[in-house]
Amino acid sequence: MEFEYWWLIVCPLFFALGWLAARIDINHLIHESRSVPRAYFKGLNFLLNEEPDRAIDAFIEVVKIGPETIDLHFALGSLFRRRGETERAIRMHRNLLERTDLAPEQRDHALAELGEDFLKAGLLDRAEECFQKLRAGAYHSEALEHLLNIYQLLKEWPKAITTAQALTDECGQARQREIAHFHCELAQQAQAADDLERARAELDLALQSNRLCTRANIMLGDLAAREGQPAQAIEIWRRIEQQDPEFLALVARRMLDAYRALGQYAEGVARIKNYLTDYPALDSLDVAFQASLEQDGPEEAHRMVRDELRRNPTLRGLDHLLEAQLLEVGTEQRSELEMVKSLVHNHTQRLSRYKCENCGFRARQFHWQCPACAGWESYPPRRVEEFDLS
Repeated sequence: MEFEYWWLIVCPLFFALGWLAARIDINHLIHESRSVPRAYFKGLNFLLNEEPDRAIDAFIEVVKIGPETIDLHFALGSLFRRRGETERAIRMHRNLLERTDLAPEQRDHALAELGEDFLKAGLLDRAEECFQKLRAGAYHSEALEHLLNIYQLLKEWPKAITTAQALTDECGQARQREIAHFHCELAQQAQAADDLERARAELDLALQSNRLCTRANIMLGDLAAREGQPAQAIEIWRRIEQQDPEFLALVARRMLDAYRALGQYAEGVARIKNYLTDYPALDSLDVAFQASLEQDGPEEAHRMVRDELRRNPTLRGLDHLLEAQLLEVGTEQRSELEMVKSLVHNHTQRLSRYKCENCGFRARQFHWQCPACAGWESYPPRRVEEFDLS
């Protein structure tokens, strides 16, 4: 390979150009570092030393000195909200919205943050106003989500239905289950006001929204029983078997009362026992045991609960077995048996809870909406003991 003399000129030229570019970058970096306020570096230093309060004070100084630091405004506002200092967060985001140099997307961001500040502070009407303004922009879906939560907190069910339908139609989020429950809530309000026709209409709308809404059929059966139509109530409650048979345990006692009103108590007891065999549940066991005790006596109740214990061993079943045995034994064995039953019964009371699948909150009574996390249908209609055993 021959040596080209013009390389002697080109190589030093490239070297000089590289050196010049590096000098320009270094000078630019030095200039930028000098333009950053010292308070910014103080804040970083406080953060590294795990002094968050002093770091916040330092960053606030940066915001005052350099109002162009929009990202820092957002970061401080979110930090204040997480720390529970909602007034400072609101003030920070309001200051941003008052600026005239914000881009449209930054203004929407500030409005969304302000809405969340109001939510955190419990100012639901102001939060609603913020999120209503965001329905036409990039935060459309998030705004609808927040509005839906607000309307549920305020129990404004018609607005909740409209918002949930908008999430379904405009954002592709299936909210039919929630819509059905909102109609059920309206039916409950109508029932409390003795407006049974409106209650029935709302429950029909609930089933139109979600044909698997067992709550609607439970309430429709209750309405029929309230109007003195036990046969129709039984027919409605039996539809639950086609929706979700686990929920039959919630209506077992009501169904038995309806059979009693028809003068068909024995048929009702047989049906509850069949449900217990096909769909085992502790609530159904309670009803079947008391009914068998009432109709057939302690010996038959003892046999029934013993057979159920063999199929599904539970402490509640053992409690009922001991109760039946207490009715059959003599006085000599009674004291020891009562002691054992008392120990078992006390333990079953701790396990006799419904448990939310979302947050784990436990409650003595069944809830369609969790009191802790506000999730709908997050409680299975089974007691904690049944899940522990399975």
